[in-house]
Amino acid sequence: MENPYRYLATHSTPQTEALEWIEKQTHVRTNHARMLTGAVQGRFIKMLAEAISPRRILELGTFTGYSAVCLAMAMPADGHLDTLEINDELEDLILEGFRRSGLEDRISLIIGDAKETLARFRQEILEEGTRPEYDLVYIDANKREYPEYYRLVFDMVRKGGYILADNVLWDGKVYLDPMPQDRQTLGIDGFNRMVADDPRVESVIIPVRDGLNLIRKL
Repeated sequence: MENPYRYLATHSTPQTEALEWIEKQTHVRTNHARMLTGAVQGRFIKMLAEAISPRRILELGTFTGYSAVCLAMAMPADGHLDTLEINDELEDLILEGFRRSGLEDRISLIIGDAKETLARFRQEILEEGTRPEYDLVYIDANKREYPEYYRLVFDMVRKGGYILADNVLWDGKVYLDPMPQDRQTLGIDGFNRMVADDPRVESVIIPVRDGLNLIRKL
């Protein structure tokens, strides 16, 4: 049976030239092209973000910058996106993709450990008032750390804002019986359970690609 992704991509709005460049370079210059957001999911998160109309976006896990460009395309002209990535070897590729998209002035790339950066941002938002709250947070970083990311970013999101988490089905491992006990699977399952049990939000898991958890802060 042919992979339905090819059909979905063919019958969806095509990628921009910049996104095509990022996709190609990801395959050529990295060993983890499977981590790329890709055309279908990229178009989906862009359209979803456009419906939310966020002026401030925070992304955890840039990889090669594909999803950051998709999200930034959805922002109004005065919007800004902060995106975090731990792998400094990808910095040149990421920044070139931003430049080719024409969005480099609206995206700030922060290289370093996500939890350390989030702790600093949290202080700037909650204690110092020097950084505005976020309208949308997109989580696509270390799967083992998803519960901790959720705890760190929650108070940084405005009331009525959204958190969007990728890979929440984790290749179907989270609903296997018995469920695998590796740290990545346990992290994702723990995150999904935490969100489902949180009375401060409403949420729905959308089976797009490897699963997106859409969470609205009440």
